[in-house]
Amino acid sequence: MMPKTNMTTWEGGIIQFSVPMAPPLRQVNSYILPDRNGQLTVIDPGPHTPEAEAAWEAVLQELDCSWSTIRDIVVTHHHPDHYGLAGWLQARSGGKVWMSERAHEEARLTWGAEGMLNEALPLFFLRYGMPEDWVQGIREHLESFLPQVTPQPEVAYINAAEPFIMGNRKWKPLVTGGHAPGHLSFYHGGSGLILCGDAVLPQISPNVSLQPGSDPQPLRTFLEGLRELRSLRVTRAFPGHREPFTGFTERADSLLRHHEERLEQAAALLAGGPLSGFAVCEALFRSRVSSAHQMRFAMSEALAHLAELVRRERAEVTGPEPGGVTMFAAVTQAARPAADE
Repeated sequence: MMPKTNMTTWEGGIIQFSVPMAPPLRQVNSYILPDRNGQLTVIDPGPHTPEAEAAWEAVLQELDCSWSTIRDIVVTHHHPDHYGLAGWLQARSGGKVWMSERAHEEARLTWGAEGMLNEALPLFFLRYGMPEDWVQGIREHLESFLPQVTPQPEVAYINAAEPFIMGNRKWKPLVTGGHAPGHLSFYHGGSGLILCGDAVLPQISPNVSLQPGSDPQPLRTFLEGLRELRSLRVTRAFPGHREPFTGFTERADSLLRHHEERLEQAAALLAGGPLSGFAVCEALFRSRVSSAHQMRFAMSEALAHLAELVRRERAEVTGPEPGGVTMFAAVTQAARPAADE
C-alpha cells in the first residue's frame, strides 16, 4: 500500500509536496510545476532516503504520471534535504538536473569524491575552541549524510541572466548566498510568485554558516541577498520549509532585524573580554542545542556573526591562545581606524 501524500495545489498550478526528512524539520517542500504538454519540473526533490523514495512513488501515482514525465529537476542549493534525491530521480526519469554553477561547486566541495568538509569542519571548530567530545559527534554527524546525497547527479547550470522556463512560465533566477553559496530563487513578476528555497523562511530563521573553504563573509552575503529580495513585489512565497506565505517583505525585514540584534548580542559578549568562538556560541545558543546536528549549525552561525563583527571593525581576531584556540576581542571606538577626511 502506497503512503498517503501531503500535496496541495496553489495558484499558478504550483503543486506543493511535503517530502519526509529527519527531525527537527521533519519535512521539506518539493514543488512540481506541470506544463501544458504534461511534462513536469520538480524543484528540490528532498533527501535520498527510503521514506523519500516511497513518497515520490506515491505522488507520481496520485498524479497519474510516469517517471518519464519528469523533464527537469531544479535544485535551489546543495544541502542534502534539497539536493540529495536529485541523482536518484534523474536515474529514474532521465530528467535534466539544474542548479547554479556556484551551488554545484559547493556540492562537489561537500559531497564529491574530493570533498573535504567532513575532515576540515571538525578541525575548524577545534581551532575556535570547541571541545573534542562535541567535535567527535559532529564528525559522525557529517559522515551520516553521504547516503542522502548518493548517487550524485549530472548537472547543467542555470544562467541567472536569462529567464528559466518552468510550468509554461518564464521565471527570473535570483542568486543569493549566505544560507548556501549560489542559492537560487525564482521570481515571476507578472504574478508576484516566488519560489525562494531557504533564502527566506516563515517562522524560522535560515541558518547562516561560516565554513572552511566556502564564503568567508556569509552573513554579509545573506543580508545583501535579503535586501535584494525584499525589493520585489511578492504576492506569495513558496519556501523550502513550512507553508507558503504572504507578507514576504515584512518577513525579510524581520530577518534583517534579527541578525542585527544577534550581532549586538555577540558584541556585548565580547565587551566582557576576549572569548573563543565556542564560548560565544554557547552564550548565544546554549538553550537550543541538544545534538551534534544543532551544535554544527549553532557554531557555524556564531562564527558567521563574529566574522561580520570583524569586518565591521567591531571585533578582532587574537591568538591563538595556549592549546591553539583562536579568540575574538572587542575593538573599542578609540582603537578603530579614523575615517579619511
